[in-house]
Amino acid sequence: MRIAISTSVIQRGQTGIAQYVFALVKMLRAYAVDHQFTLFVLEDDLPLFAFAKPAMQIVSVSERCRSPLKNILWHQTQLPRLIRKHKIDVLHVPSYRRLLWTQPCALVATIHDLAPFCVTNKYDWKRMFYGRVIAKRLAKRQHEIIAISENTAVDLVRFFELPREKISVIHNGLDADRFFPAAKDEAKKEIVQQHGINAPFFLYVARLEHPAKNHVRLIEAFARFKAETKSDWHLVFGGSDWSGADVIHKTIRQSPFANDIHSLGFVSTAQLPTLYRAADVFVYPSLYEGFGLPPIEAMACGCPVISSDCGSLDEVVGDAAAIVDPENVSDLKRQMANLAADSILREKLREAGLARSQFFDWRKTADKTFQVYRRALNQELRFNAQQTSPVRDTNSELLSKSEIESS
Repeated sequence: MRIAISTSVIQRGQTGIAQYVFALVKMLRAYAVDHQFTLFVLEDDLPLFAFAKPAMQIVSVSERCRSPLKNILWHQTQLPRLIRKHKIDVLHVPSYRRLLWTQPCALVATIHDLAPFCVTNKYDWKRMFYGRVIAKRLAKRQHEIIAISENTAVDLVRFFELPREKISVIHNGLDADRFFPAAKDEAKKEIVQQHGINAPFFLYVARLEHPAKNHVRLIEAFARFKAETKSDWHLVFGGSDWSGADVIHKTIRQSPFANDIHSLGFVSTAQLPTLYRAADVFVYPSLYEGFGLPPIEAMACGCPVISSDCGSLDEVVGDAAAIVDPENVSDLKRQMANLAADSILREKLREAGLARSQFFDWRKTADKTFQVYRRALNQELRFNAQQTSPVRDTNSELLSKSEIESS
């Protein structure tokens, strides 16, 4: 097969979708021995995909096509021509924001969540309209849909009115080569040197997005925790500024415990495991997630987790985290106080988290994704076989007509 992946939704590598794309491409390299892969990459993002060479072909896309509107137009007008030029059999677009209307080949989409339907005012009205109306129509044009959780699959049936048989649930994985337990003391020393944080701390890794990521309530809960316990614990945020970040920064400045709150900005891939290992408790109070990878990464590094159960989070963390109602500041404060005061509870959650993290593996994710590529191609070939005979020649490793009809 000739498989292409559009990567322009990675936002310069600073989003959860970016981590999905990087991890998937890394694991799909194993298939590049027998199949051809092409990555369409914006010019400034090319260094981020150096690891894919020489196993995969990389096609540069002009930076003029980076802005959302221009990128959407590029996908609808120029990408189909490139698909035909490179004789692509399957195109994978890893976000509903850039799905194709035309069908130049078999189309596969990964849909991470349907947040516009589930979180009020998550985006501006234009993006909300795109997610609710346009993306719904585009999704119906895809041959196969990958949902990263059962929760997202349910939302796709409910809100996009997609047939359940069109949707494959494939959980995100975990990079066990990066996220694993290591000496906590060494990690803490490194965080002291880099950021000057020399106290026990709660950690929250998520882009600074208000209201969806719920930073403001967490800051309020932290203030109550500090006032009631007189604790020396700090609160640390790791994540780049996003929509509503000004509200979060203002809330930090106005907090009576502002000196104990640290916003580190975007945390690099190399530093993230160290931050997880140095943290004493990881807190994830998000109002909605299609998956929620950071809690699993924290668990894999041996950090006990407090988590919301909104969206897919209860599906992902299972019973390995202390669960909170993210809209209840008192509940957040209570769980923070419980874990800060109880080392036995922290150890119990640490062990449960380590066990839970073993369920997630990017290799399994890639294997299941490749099977979706096959099904999408078979679906397109069945359609072509009904329209014309013989089945189109793609000069690729394809199933025969008899195999297609029997599959």
